[in-house]
Amino acid sequence: MRYTELNSILITGASSGIGRAVALYLAAPRVRLYLGGRNQNALMQVADECIRRGAVVETKTLDVCDQQEMEEWVYSVGQLDFVLASAGVSIGTTDQSAEHNLPESAYRVRQIMQTNIDGVLNTVLPAIEVMKQQNRNGENIRGRIAAIASVAGLVNSAWAPSYCASKAAVDRFMVSSGGGLERLGIYLSSICCGFIRTPMTAKHKFVMPGLMSSDKAAKLIVQGVLDNKRRVIFPVWMIILARVIDLLPVRLLERLYLPYLQKKIIKDDKS
Repeated sequence: MRYTELNSILITGASSGIGRAVALYLAAPRVRLYLGGRNQNALMQVADECIRRGAVVETKTLDVCDQQEMEEWVYSVGQLDFVLASAGVSIGTTDQSAEHNLPESAYRVRQIMQTNIDGVLNTVLPAIEVMKQQNRNGENIRGRIAAIASVAGLVNSAWAPSYCASKAAVDRFMVSSGGGLERLGIYLSSICCGFIRTPMTAKHKFVMPGLMSSDKAAKLIVQGVLDNKRRVIFPVWMIILARVIDLLPVRLLERLYLPYLQKKIIKDDKS
């Protein structure tokens, strides 16, 4: 897909999942992609496919939790039209042996928070500084930045407290910061999506209503970003349901879903 206003694009978490899907969706002639990720082999496979689609690609193997390395990378690429902070971890990707243990281990809490919050800040903050120095385009825009939040950030969940809290932080930061940056011509978007078919969600043992392909999600993300939406939400029905659920008493919800979840986990573990 070709979007003339998005010529220079930086994506973290580009080796798989949503980051990979967005990179492939935007890959086209006259597009320069800066792709970052921890899995070098997977990252090179994505880069090769993007090159076949006509894009110029530079890859960087790094951990988004490394603030200094992230700053050096973002500052080094020059002009940036669009930055996507897609790197993140979920339940089951940090401590699979304790995926459903309650309460969460201290290790799991800290790693989820560090990756999902610090990783986003290490991407977004230097990108903002780069874009402040750029000229405005014909639409009076200096650049666009998006970060992957989640519907999970809109609800409380005793089953995945760190993940929900980290995504809530990402959503609030992007939405709140966007107001002050728009006058500078920098547009921020929080991507509040439901369940997307990725290697991350493939590890989950529970029912995922509204499960969507990463290709479809990539299209919705890019369209929302180009429309300068502060919050890109899909599927809409899941967002509405999340808002309603969040208004209900917390202990009532826990009585409803925790016994079901625990029974399903025991059943899955025995199968």
